[in-house]
Amino acid sequence: MPRNRNTFSSLAAWRRRLLARAVQGGWRWVQQAGSVTAEHPGKLRFRRLGAGTRLAFPQGTVFGEPWIEIGECCIIAEQVTLTAGMLPDLDLGADTVLTLGDGVVLGRGSHVIADAKVTIGSDTYCGPYVYITSTNHSYDDPDEPVGRQWPRSEPVSIGPGCWLGTGAVVLPGARLGRNVVVAAGAVVRGEVPDHSVVAGAPAKVVRSWDPENGWQPPLRTPAPTPIPEHVTPEQLAALAVWEAQRAGSSESVPS
Repeated sequence: MPRNRNTFSSLAAWRRRLLARAVQGGWRWVQQAGSVTAEHPGKLRFRRLGAGTRLAFPQGTVFGEPWIEIGECCIIAEQVTLTAGMLPDLDLGADTVLTLGDGVVLGRGSHVIADAKVTIGSDTYCGPYVYITSTNHSYDDPDEPVGRQWPRSEPVSIGPGCWLGTGAVVLPGARLGRNVVVAAGAVVRGEVPDHSVVAGAPAKVVRSWDPENGWQPPLRTPAPTPIPEHVTPEQLAALAVWEAQRAGSSESVPS
């Protein structure tokens, strides 16, 4: 007796769902097991790895850990490169070369390359694919390939509370002040004052804070309303569910 094609298609769909769940569950287990924390550092031996900090799996290139200090409650996303020194297994002396303060966030695919000293202040947030380096190629000799010429290195300092947008580049010698906003794709060099917004390549100050007049030029959107202190996470979650349901019901109503 011929079998119904729908039976085979239903069975194949069931197998695909089962396989997908197994793969997704296995990958979540691998991500959890492969993440790096102070309690489970794996083979990485940082000079300091603060409590509550997590390096997501898979990690990017990491070397020079004995000269890297990472503060508490930092989030290091997948495929983030953290290096101290130009090559692995170098003796960089007694001092820390790369320092991340408490609460630093490095987005997926970001690179922090510290040949000279690099310091990132507490509560600085970096979007995906941010590139921070204290070393750059030199091209003094016009007859020698650029990649073979000895690079230049200068310390980099990023103050606390900054925000670096997706794809931002911070070059050797840059000194960012406190609560600086770097626009996506900006290329930063030199000194950036506190409470300013920079954009472009090379980056220039496009907005700054004046104690008497506020942001200049003025912000084009109103400040967001802060969440009241008495609101609990459970109430926020319930509100999000309610808003999603309301949005769905409004879309189903014919115009």
